[in-house]
Amino acid sequence: MIIRNNIPGINATRNKGISEGKMKKSLEKLSSGYRINRAGDDAAGLAISELMRNQIRGLDQAMRNCNDGISFTNTGDGALAEVHSMLSRMKTLAVQSANGTYTTQARMNLDKERQKLLDEIDRIGETSHFAGIQLFGHDGSNKQPIPGEVAGDDVVFQVGSSASEILKMERYYVGSANLNLDGTSFESLNDANAAVPLIEEAIEAVADVRATFGAASNRLEHAYNNLYVTNENMNAAEGQIRDTDMAEEFTEFTKDNIIYQSANAMAAQANSTVELVLNLLQ
Repeated sequence: MIIRNNIPGINATRNKGISEGKMKKSLEKLSSGYRINRAGDDAAGLAISELMRNQIRGLDQAMRNCNDGISFTNTGDGALAEVHSMLSRMKTLAVQSANGTYTTQARMNLDKERQKLLDEIDRIGETSHFAGIQLFGHDGSNKQPIPGEVAGDDVVFQVGSSASEILKMERYYVGSANLNLDGTSFESLNDANAAVPLIEEAIEAVADVRATFGAASNRLEHAYNNLYVTNENMNAAEGQIRDTDMAEEFTEFTKDNIIYQSANAMAAQANSTVELVLNLLQ
């Protein structure tokens, strides 16, 4: 029996410290919900999960970008729907003016409405914006009035978490000159008849531009759905690596708690054993 070194007490205290450390880590994991709270918990898992987290953040923003793009295309389509309505009205006026039952003054009155409709088409083409971004190209003085002429600068939508995942949509000029309607007139029967095919071409050109908006909108919707599924799967994979398995961790905590209490009791027993030496000195 020795008193200089209480080996049983040291051993019990060491085991108690180990169990206490494990309990603290288990409590941290249980309270935070994460299996990995620091690099020391799982260095490789932390590195992989951080890469996944960055990708997930990119996917989240890409989904928001897709929604913004869909809103952009819907806004453009809505503006062109009104242009279509005005072109249909212009065709009606042209056919009406081409009828031989109208006087010159009546045709001049019909032509006034044509002018106002073209002014409104020009206004829509020049002032239609989405969050400060022009929906249609601005007509340049050096450009020929070609129906459905491409403006030259595409609208680019970022639809993924990497730089290469983009969707480009052509931007078109929309105006009376570009639709080849600035030279039309309803003031005579011949002018009205000549305007009808031009208006029909303009209606077709606007329909082509609307089709571009519609195609882009449909693609953006599919891109959003794909991003949503990818995001869900990435979150599940990241959770498998980083999240705490609560049932498993609570089992470990309970085991370490029992060992800790046992070690604490044994440390007290080891100290009381040394006290028996005092009985020999009495």
